[in-house]
Amino acid sequence: MTAGQSGVFPREFRQMAERIRYENGRWMVPDRPIIPFIEGDGTGPDIWRAARRVFDASVARVSGGKRQIHWLEILAGEKAFKQTGNWLPDATLDTIRTHRVAIKGPLTTPVGGGIRSLNVALRQLLDLYACIRPVRYFEGVPSPMREPQKLNVVIFRENIEDVYSGIEYKAGSPEADALITFLTERFGANIRPGSALGIKPMSRFGSQRLVAKAIEYALRSGRRSVTLVHKGNIMKFTEGGFREWGYEIARERFGDRTIPEAEAGKRDAGRVVMKDRITDAMFAQLVLRPDEYSVIAAPNLNGDLLSDAAAAQVGGLGLAPGGNVGDGFAVFEATHGTAPKYAGQDKVNPGSVILSGAMMFEELGWNDVAAAIVRGLEGAIRSRRLTYDLARLMPAATEVSTSAFAECIIEHV
Repeated sequence: MTAGQSGVFPREFRQMAERIRYENGRWMVPDRPIIPFIEGDGTGPDIWRAARRVFDASVARVSGGKRQIHWLEILAGEKAFKQTGNWLPDATLDTIRTHRVAIKGPLTTPVGGGIRSLNVALRQLLDLYACIRPVRYFEGVPSPMREPQKLNVVIFRENIEDVYSGIEYKAGSPEADALITFLTERFGANIRPGSALGIKPMSRFGSQRLVAKAIEYALRSGRRSVTLVHKGNIMKFTEGGFREWGYEIARERFGDRTIPEAEAGKRDAGRVVMKDRITDAMFAQLVLRPDEYSVIAAPNLNGDLLSDAAAAQVGGLGLAPGGNVGDGFAVFEATHGTAPKYAGQDKVNPGSVILSGAMMFEELGWNDVAAAIVRGLEGAIRSRRLTYDLARLMPAATEVSTSAFAECIIEHV
């Protein structure tokens, strides 16, 4: 059901549906939760329609009809701009704050000029500090790797700080020139005149809450290690700080349940092993020795690059889910772009937003629904009835539309 941008429901609907609450660090989820959604730009409406059918069918099937999602549309991106003149209306943010959990399709982000990333804005304005990206292989999906099944990692990317913080000044602007003058005259920095400048803030607070969430996930899910990925050999106080603060929080808050890699071995006793790797080396490690890594915690830019590179190893972004999670708020999303040339063609792979929904249900404690969705997707892949991106790479596969692929998933739930 849709309530539009206002978030106002008919009376009979309000009596049925309830808000998700967050108390004492736990989600409190009713049988009929209200979950806002943003369908997205470009191919967003196509993949959202398909995903919603999979979600509704999965919830109904595993619960015997006892549970039901009440979907509430909110606006962002091109649709919001056309209707309200605002790319990200305040009402959208207010509705997410009210209902706490939302899911979205891809949103337009121009390269160079124009608006800044709406995805980044959502993360920062709602303080969704952990971007969580599970990367695993689905049997039968074409991959450039010889043994793609060895890669099974969950990447925790810090979402608020680093070069994505938006502190950036155009070359030749008064702000850039003033900052260059200050840095060169006050601190003796060597900066070429006329440069564009960006500032890379990284804090102990921001780094440690991200690493803590990664460790908590590893402990909860039985994963054996957390690897801190950084470029601390070059950026010693920002990226190096991330490494230092990560080990510090592991030792101080989780000392009895974690152990540094240097001390691991016979003394593990089931504790999570804390590792760290230089960023460029980590890219090579994911290709050459992927099964040695389980959970990865990384600053914003490192995590962004690693997430997409890892997804490419197991078949691409079409099956790459993502969630942005804070303390009591979460927005799950398709991790690929809007692909506007395919908009309205019922053609593209909805797997990313469908798996992001599975992540959402798992976060909310509806593990049976999450498992059903994954089971359905695995069955659809085995049936070789696939959207064009996968079908063209798989022998004897049948190319189907976005909506037909969703139906195939539902058949296998």
